[in-house]
Amino acid sequence: MSTCTTASRHLDEPLAGTAATARTWLLIEQPGPWGAKALTSSHLDPVLGRALEAAAEGTGVRIALIRRPGRHADCGTPAERHVYAAHTTPGNVWLHSAITSDPEQVLNLDFAALGMGDPHTFDAVLQGRPHTGDPLALVCTNGKRDRCCALLGRPLAAELAASRVESTWEVTHLGGHRFSPTLLVLPYGYAYGRAEAHAVKEILQGVQEGRVVTEGCRGNSAWERPGQAAELAVRTATGEHAADALTVVRTDGAAPRWEVTVAHSDGRLWRVVVAQGASLPPRPESCGSALGSPARMDVVAVRELARTALAVPC
Repeated sequence: MSTCTTASRHLDEPLAGTAATARTWLLIEQPGPWGAKALTSSHLDPVLGRALEAAAEGTGVRIALIRRPGRHADCGTPAERHVYAAHTTPGNVWLHSAITSDPEQVLNLDFAALGMGDPHTFDAVLQGRPHTGDPLALVCTNGKRDRCCALLGRPLAAELAASRVESTWEVTHLGGHRFSPTLLVLPYGYAYGRAEAHAVKEILQGVQEGRVVTEGCRGNSAWERPGQAAELAVRTATGEHAADALTVVRTDGAAPRWEVTVAHSDGRLWRVVVAQGASLPPRPESCGSALGSPARMDVVAVRELARTALAVPC
């Protein structure tokens, strides 16, 4: 059976620069089945779901539903739900958690503040606190969006949970169905494609040590897609794995060509030229869709700058 994932793998479509973009992730536990647009087609009150979508719009906050791996029968309304908020911009990376019996409380959050990296509203409204457990491993499993997410994501989530990766959650949508199984790791916000259990364990071990595993990495959700590709290219060129070491400080140009400035915490700078191309030959972007040519981010050049060559605005 041909799927969007098998086509993407067969054509060796590059992963870099394909991650969803979000400075801040807000995750709400919702057991049971999910529809294609889970906030309004799950057992979460659809009125609340629409209100959450409106509250987050334009703030840099991306909302997703999560559930524990396993069977997803209709078990009624949960008495308590886990809620997580994570900010992914280097220099201000954090992950806070809370438990609530009233999901409508989430509407009282200051979404603009969350998007800018301020966790105080999360802590005040939901009695949240810094997450002290293992990094979160979020596997996309929503088969209503694309069958590959169910066929490949659910077995991965189940395998991780069975091997005692207790921080594993299923998540509604990470984008890029054709790269299934897809994975997001918080707090740092790096996304991965074509993930396998042994690699996920290595990725999570790296996060605990403050390192980024670049193999299979789609990019950091804190950056737009040219920045994602540029940052990964600098990591590859320099062998830099420290999670907080690199920041995308400037992006000049527009599609199909950008010049991205990447800064190291030690003061080094790189200018990275990124060009948008089309993935050829045509392939389905998701199962059931027509053939297309998905955009790809190709790194044309990586050049280190003299430290005095550019005044980089904050």
